[in-house]
Amino acid sequence: MALRLPAVGIDIGGTKIAAAVVDGEGAIVEQIRTETPHRSKSPKVVEDVITELVLALADRHDVHAVGIGAAGFVDAQRARVLFAPHLSWRNEPLQAALSDRLKLPVVVENDANAAAWAEWRFGAGADEERLVMVNLGTGIGGAIVRSGRLDRGRYGMAGEFGHMTVVPGGHRCPCGNRGCWEQYSSGNALVREARELAAAESPVAQPLLDRVDGDVGAITGPLVTEAAQDGDPCAIELLQEIGNWLGLGLANLAAALDPGRFVIGGGVSAAGELLLGPAREAYRRNLTGRGFRPECDVVGAQLGNTAGMIGAADLARGRARRFRTVKRSRVEGTPARRLGQWWTAGSSSKTTGAVDL
Repeated sequence: MALRLPAVGIDIGGTKIAAAVVDGEGAIVEQIRTETPHRSKSPKVVEDVITELVLALADRHDVHAVGIGAAGFVDAQRARVLFAPHLSWRNEPLQAALSDRLKLPVVVENDANAAAWAEWRFGAGADEERLVMVNLGTGIGGAIVRSGRLDRGRYGMAGEFGHMTVVPGGHRCPCGNRGCWEQYSSGNALVREARELAAAESPVAQPLLDRVDGDVGAITGPLVTEAAQDGDPCAIELLQEIGNWLGLGLANLAAALDPGRFVIGGGVSAAGELLLGPAREAYRRNLTGRGFRPECDVVGAQLGNTAGMIGAADLARGRARRFRTVKRSRVEGTPARRLGQWWTAGSSSKTTGAVDL
């Protein structure tokens, strides 16, 4: 029964915090959202917002656990956010803070891991034992699912594919390095290239400028995608370039990880085959041992921007199952097996152990 229990999934982004009640089949029952507090605000301000969203949903639904998907580094125990680029969280004990306030089991997860888990459970990665997800948004996030488990790495930070160096000495990245993959295949890269063409007054960029009344700063990734879907040659070429860089990175990942399927998500993936077609071609051209090894599938994600919430809720549902098992064993008077972190109703006491899904 615990696997069917409704859980709340939270997706914390740079501009919005979205929360949803998700059922055991991965369907969203209700969703609400609000603006993300500015990064200068204290961690407690963000925790207040999350608490308000959860309590608002709990008033209308019988929820049993909460999953938090946050952009940034989450420790291996899924308890602390070590660093979040859009927030003031630095080694923030988010799990303890929220579980004390909500009196529910709480799981903290990297947002890309949560999205990959959702696609593996309910979306484009279903039934694939070795799945790699690549999310093309502002930057590039990623995650690995192997044999039904998220591979978070030794310290919980696996999947930061966007910071592989693909052009030594290339574009400066906010991470401090140069030539990172996300500087060439991401939403930011798409916008940068489009604006540079427009600012140079290139004739090929004129249709893009016409769409924004000559305001170069108004050119966005979705606008370029829309123009490409309408047949604009310049926009199509820009997406092809992003796709070529995407395929190169996928070939590198295939050499290291040998997955059975790549799932491509994030906002840029809305371009569909305009992006994925060139990516597959570049993947084949750059694949090590090409012609003498199987080629894995490269497919688009199915769950869109709800994947993070669905995955976070599903991971939290697993914690709820453990919570209910431990609670039941104590009620029955039998020794409780150490199943990880759990909380008794109305109490903040906890036992710590290794938990994974």
